Amino acid sequence: MKRPRIWHGGLLTVVAVLALSACSKEVADTEKDAPAEQHTEMDHSSMNHSSSGEVPATLKNAENPMYPVGSTAIIKDGHMEGMKGAEATIVGAYDTTAYIISYEPTTGGQRVENHKWVIHEELFNPGSAPLAPGTEVKTDASHMEGMENATVRIDEAQQTTVYMIDYVSTTNNDVVKNHKWVTEEELTKK
Repeated sequence: MKRPRIWHGGLLTVVAVLALSACSKEVADTEKDAPAEQHTEMDHSSMNHSSSGEVPATLKNAENPMYPVGSTAIIKDGHMEGMKGAEATIVGAYDTTAYIISYEPTTGGQRVENHKWVIHEELFNPGSAPLAPGTEVKTDASHMEGMENATVRIDEAQQTTVYMIDYVSTTNNDVVKNHKWVTEEELTKK
């Protein structure tokens, strides 16, 4: 007597489901055992991603920026989650010295290391630019909670064009207005 075909089809379905679930568990186990991907983005959870757009009165507009005001570019080197790969609209372009800084927040909490970027015009009585690594100075920048009026240590100085940009976060679709700052090296043409 012949067995019904339905039973063979059901058996094949059960075997296929078991095989696929075993494969997906294997992939999950492999991903779990793999070393965590290294992220170059900083924790900016307390950063004011948007700003009023006000800039220091002494900040000079760039005369011939690579990315003119109103143009767009792709953020190739985002220093916070949701920036890398986002399309940026240029709101302002300024020639200045940009600094990577470290500081103790005035509001308490964990020390911030290698924050990108604070510009020379956001420092109190900084003297001539560029400041040498290791120099300590106060800032009136308020990009992050506890930054304003903090004593910061200069980690690195870079003479460059900085841009204020608008963009939409690639991770949560939040619209960010007047973000300060990205450097020319962090942008690429579309």
